[in-house]
Amino acid sequence: MSEAVVSPVRLGRLPIGALGILALALGTLQSVVEPALPLLQRELGVSPAEGALVGNTLLITGAVVTPVAGKLGDRYGGKRVLVRLMAVVSAGGLLAGLAPNLPALLLGQVLQGVMVGALPLSFILVRKHLPAGESQVAIGLVIALFTGGGMVGTLIAGPIAEGLSWNWMFALPTIAIIATTLAVTRLMPDDPPVESDDRIDWPGVVLLSGTLLAFMLGLVMVTNGDLPRLAIGAIAVAVAALATGWVVVERRAASPMVDLRMLAKPAMWSSCVLTLVITTSFGMVVLLLPQLFAISADGYGFGAGTTDIGLFLLPGALAGAVSDSVGGIAARRFGPRAVVAVGAVVTAVTLFALASVHTAEWQLVLAKALTAFAAGVGTTALVARTATAVEARDTGIATGLLVVTRVIGVALGAQVGGAILAAGADPTTGRPAESAFVTGFAVAGLVAALSLLVVRITKKGVQA
Repeated sequence: MSEAVVSPVRLGRLPIGALGILALALGTLQSVVEPALPLLQRELGVSPAEGALVGNTLLITGAVVTPVAGKLGDRYGGKRVLVRLMAVVSAGGLLAGLAPNLPALLLGQVLQGVMVGALPLSFILVRKHLPAGESQVAIGLVIALFTGGGMVGTLIAGPIAEGLSWNWMFALPTIAIIATTLAVTRLMPDDPPVESDDRIDWPGVVLLSGTLLAFMLGLVMVTNGDLPRLAIGAIAVAVAALATGWVVVERRAASPMVDLRMLAKPAMWSSCVLTLVITTSFGMVVLLLPQLFAISADGYGFGAGTTDIGLFLLPGALAGAVSDSVGGIAARRFGPRAVVAVGAVVTAVTLFALASVHTAEWQLVLAKALTAFAAGVGTTALVARTATAVEARDTGIATGLLVVTRVIGVALGAQVGGAILAAGADPTTGRPAESAFVTGFAVAGLVAALSLLVVRITKKGVQA
């Protein structure tokens, strides 16, 4: 009985700093792929659709780890689970650093994807060891450093890849993660596990992972090769079967990874649909812009190297970081529907304009900044609306569902963008035609404009 009332060890600056530096290293490792994607495609000899898988496999792992990371941390202790997840991330980073081909790199990215679980586990640790006011400051520091790491990765990917090799883009941040994890292990006090009757929904995790991977791989196979109709049908059946199985498991599970019953609430399902639409459009932009920057300047592209691409993408990364803090404020002042509608208009107009005119680097830089800001403000406003529209006890479930939807949308958009470029590639050179980029930007603009229709359709249901 006496052990149950012992106060947790209070955190000092060193363990909080170690958590923050770990978040910085993780953000760096996560973000090195985007500016280097054209380089990776050339080095590995793969199409844009196959290249999109490099970033998407990490996102897919993150989508399925996020809902269960907090539960694992509560059940077994946040520090214990965090250290084990970092061991998996480190193995993935080292594998990517040594990868001789695309399959090995993809496996490394899958393992790295569990890094997404580090944030909720860090939050668990600071909540257990600090009072409410100080824990909010510490959580803000961790989030800020993770975001800052994304900018660092965008900037250093090019110099490392061009000065050493693309393998070192993954190896160097991984070395930093290993060193910082050792520091966290030494400095962070143990946190006691919390007894819980909730089971981890491992069947749901496996089925959702299988559904997403089968869909992404199927999209690549359909766009890259002349598959017979029977094979295309088999892929579609496999994806449908996995998705159906996941829905059945989630509906019957006592403690599902994603509580689909929440979708019965109008505010919840409308937010999920809008989040999916917004992030799908933005995911296409994330894939298309680096590809256009890298296209040879003797045609319609700019011949930018990885370092230059990183610099061109940096304003967009900054805009995305700022948008997360602006979205909640804008939602409170103007209402989430107005924020989403304005963001959809800005994104659609920007992308339609880019489809018509893309002759200067500044046009692409501005387009990335505008679309990143609009997507960030819109999705954050939807999270804020959902968090206040559901019961307090359901806040974690509802926001977790939106996080998963957000990740799936970005991955889906990137894969669709890659498929459009692959379908429009020259058979002899493998280089996408300019018309493929025009099509991609136009489709992304149409998807963004679809948000306006969704807002209008769901208006009455949400008000009810």
